[in-house]
Amino acid sequence: MSTPSQRIDQRIRELGGWRGETLARMRELILAADAEITEEWKWDVPVWSHHGIICTGETYKAAVKLTFAKGAAVADPTRLFNSSLTGGTRRAIDIREGVQINARAFKALIKAAVAHNARSATTSLKNATRKRT
Repeated sequence: MSTPSQRIDQRIRELGGWRGETLARMRELILAADAEITEEWKWDVPVWSHHGIICTGETYKAAVKLTFAKGAAVADPTRLFNSSLTGGTRRAIDIREGVQINARAFKALIKAAVAHNARSATTSLKNATRKRT
């Protein structure tokens, strides 16, 4: 049985080309943004989490898509989100061949998603504690 990180490595190798390179680069930025991010494998795609899901990494013929589970609640001052913009919860970044994402802005977005998840986790814990008392 392989670990989630090994499965992500395998997916990157299988993809090859620009999609594999893009997924590998975005993975590197995600992991560099927060030392406590964990890699998971769910729904047959890479998933990065800290206090809950941050984002998934799907690949399509024309794009590598990073879907942020709670992206609608995360500030995006540099407007990296370019897909799933009308949904009430998720937001995504579609990266097409030849497109470079601003690394600093992307890491800031990851950190904002982690901070949002941490606030949500704290609120959930407080609410659960109140219900028991």
